[in-house]
Amino acid sequence: MMESGPLTGPVPTDGTAGATHPRSAELSGVPAKPNPASDGQIGGTFWRRFTFRRPLAALILQRLGLSVGLLFAVSLMIFGGIEALPGDFATTYLGQSATPQAVENIRKDLGLDKPWSERYLSWLGGAVQGDFGTSWASKNSVGEQIGKRLGNSLFLAFFAALISVPLAVGLGMLAVQFRNRLPDKIINVVSLAAISLPEFFIGYLLIMFFAVKYGVATFPATVYDSMSFTERLSAIALPVATLVLVVLAHMMRMTRAAILNVMSSAYVETAELKGLGMFRIIARHAAPNAVAPVINVIALNLAYLVVGVVVVEVVFVYPGMGQYMVDAVTVRDMPVVQACGLIFAAFYIFLNMAADILAIIANPRLRHPR
Repeated sequence: MMESGPLTGPVPTDGTAGATHPRSAELSGVPAKPNPASDGQIGGTFWRRFTFRRPLAALILQRLGLSVGLLFAVSLMIFGGIEALPGDFATTYLGQSATPQAVENIRKDLGLDKPWSERYLSWLGGAVQGDFGTSWASKNSVGEQIGKRLGNSLFLAFFAALISVPLAVGLGMLAVQFRNRLPDKIINVVSLAAISLPEFFIGYLLIMFFAVKYGVATFPATVYDSMSFTERLSAIALPVATLVLVVLAHMMRMTRAAILNVMSSAYVETAELKGLGMFRIIARHAAPNAVAPVINVIALNLAYLVVGVVVVEVVFVYPGMGQYMVDAVTVRDMPVVQACGLIFAAFYIFLNMAADILAIIANPRLRHPR
């Protein structure tokens, strides 16, 4: 038997009234959710069901898998690129007058007589466990040396980020509040000038003025274990200032552009019509909705603070990872170069992965899927 309903048309009264009818869902305005077990496109596999039910977790797991795969590919490129370099460490170490037998003995001691694939798998297996081998030049453990140098580089990058990130976000919000006026124009001109200058040039300018001419800063920026915390801060003042000036402008301009893009939204116009102050609108309504692109650009610049310190460390003679890698390149100490390249790549990849995950979490449509 069929009865007529107000919205659904004829409704069966033979015990199937609890079933969902396409016409009912269509007229009510709520789309019917597909069943992952019965939909031929979604399929019944575990991963497809998991993606359907937990899209946010699935996206995060995909980013993790892609990052690990990319790091593996980069490790292969690093090892292969170093293998393709002309020259030989044994010849460089012993000199041009070395006998062929002596060169062969050095190559055998270092394992260079084995196929490159075997050496790569051995190196990668050790790197996964934190064992990067032994330095060819100093005969010391590469992992121990990197542990000390990496701590110095992270110390430098941490204080550069601690200053540059809040300052960039604050200046970006200030530029939006006074857009197309004098403060905004001054900030734009200064940021463009900072972007145009390479980091080594900024470093040399800071050395010339603050270390040589006025004598208020320390150069070279040497740190060692027995230094106090305040002495370390004084030693890294110039390299930190250089890194801040290099990354500040990019983050500030991206923050300004992201907030300006949000300022044209309807809810911002509603807040303006309610009489809220401009700074309050920017801080409480515009900035939180512009967080995804800002997170991405901050993560890229944080990666640069760790990876791009090579030039700054060389300019200021700072005992970090960058200086360690440059010294290893000059003597063709390949285990050190490979380890430094892999660690730099790991920082860059996983900071970008963290930015992707934070941007996904910041998206309400992915946090609360329907």
